[in-house]
Amino acid sequence: MLISHFEHGPVSAYPRDYLDGAHQPLHLHREAQLLYAVSGVMRVVTAQGAWVIPPTRAVWIPPEIGHEIFMSGDVQMRSLFIAPELSPASLQHCCVLAVTPLLRELILRAVQGPPHADNPLIQQLMLEELAGLENLPLHIPMPSDRRLQNICLALLREPDHPNTLEDWAQQVGASSRTLARLFQQQLQMNFNAWRQQLRLMEALPRLLAGDSVQSVARDLGYGSARAFSAMFRRLLGDNPREYLNALNQLRSINASR
Repeated sequence: MLISHFEHGPVSAYPRDYLDGAHQPLHLHREAQLLYAVSGVMRVVTAQGAWVIPPTRAVWIPPEIGHEIFMSGDVQMRSLFIAPELSPASLQHCCVLAVTPLLRELILRAVQGPPHADNPLIQQLMLEELAGLENLPLHIPMPSDRRLQNICLALLREPDHPNTLEDWAQQVGASSRTLARLFQQQLQMNFNAWRQQLRLMEALPRLLAGDSVQSVARDLGYGSARAFSAMFRRLLGDNPREYLNALNQLRSINASR
């Protein structure tokens, strides 16, 4: 489904709230989209990969890229739609971005509607902030081979699925050796590394739901909570406790408004 927002100007802002487990089916937009999560976790899936968007982060989706969105927790989605000719040159592909406090405030003002959404100064500030955002490695690549796609899509739906590569081989009609070779060729990583990266991404909803760092680290196969925290810091810039404390502070600010 092709959706257009041009009638609302070169930069448009929309708020949408979703319940835990909600799903936006496959669709695309004429404009570029910045998809921001005030709360909850979103997972965006395209033919090229999957991107996990925790609270305070955003995903950039270029124009006319088909995507679907899965919600974990109650999601407060705040979207900017930007005319293609105004898209920053540095943002040519889907990516997760670290949203600055200034851009966050601009987004929240814009979704309140006129006069904020139509203010050219706010729109120009948003575009300038977008161009300089840090790109975060919260990307799970997807293969082009249909057999591997079936495996990866099944794991995206159920990250804790216990099947080994040998089990999957029987289901998709290929040898485990062939699948292992394809994983390395198309994704530059082996099956276990891809699944581990997926499970790390899926740790975010569990941590936000209150699971301990120790239990999440253990379930993901890390030898210690310290090793898990080091990987978490590399991906999100903070260790799990620092990240969750910052989110709680943001919730308090939002609640006091």
